[in-house]
Amino acid sequence: MTTLHRPAPPLRPYRPHTTQFPQVRPQATQPAHRVPPDRTLGRDLALPLGAVGAALLVTALMLTGGTAQTSAALALFALLTLAVSLRARPALAPVAALVSWMFYDGFVLHQHSELAFHTPDRTSLLILLLTATLGAGCAAGVRAVRRRRVG
Repeated sequence: MTTLHRPAPPLRPYRPHTTQFPQVRPQATQPAHRVPPDRTLGRDLALPLGAVGAALLVTALMLTGGTAQTSAALALFALLTLAVSLRARPALAPVAALVSWMFYDGFVLHQHSELAFHTPDRTSLLILLLTATLGAGCAAGVRAVRRRRVG
């Protein structure tokens, strides 16, 4: 009987090939500035809590009959907008003013959840926007002073 191919070489045991990797040492870095978690959570939740606060303020004004005094209600909404914009991120200050204005215009000025853009509506929007800008600017100034002291 004739063999048409060469015989297979004898089986060798399998030995995995080991590769030597260079040892990597972690670089010495300065620790990152840590922000307390309550501050970041407060900044993220300021706008939704402000909307809830505006809804509660409208409800309280409607129950007490305070919707007749629009200037006093606007002052309360301006204080609420100021408080929200102090805690919120500076980019969200106009959104906080817009949310407050929608509740004020829809339920205090027009009392049937209608939004309009007449002279009293524009004036109240301008007042709330200026209040939000003032609050965001003051909060950003305080944060800058704190960073300068820490850094």
